[in-house]
Amino acid sequence: MTKPWTVQDAKAHLSEILRRARGGEPQRIGVTDGCVVVAESAWRAAQPTVLGAWLVASAPRGVPLPDVSRASHRGDPFAADDA
Repeated sequence: MTKPWTVQDAKAHLSEILRRARGGEPQRIGVTDGCVVVAESAWRAAQPTVLGAWLVASAPRGVPLPDVSRASHRGDPFAADDA
């Protein structure tokens, strides 16, 4: 990545920043706590396309998960009240 742009310079050269980002060269704006400008195509390529596939890919491996009880602790709100 190239030298970071100051915010002032970025405002003055926005067209240049966008041209470089579209060309595949990410542009950092801000010296402290900077932000990065990338082309939308690069951004989309980095995002998971399907939630299910992302969940499977990011699931922990080799760690047994405890079984969770599916029983309701609230009782049946439609049950007849015998009291």
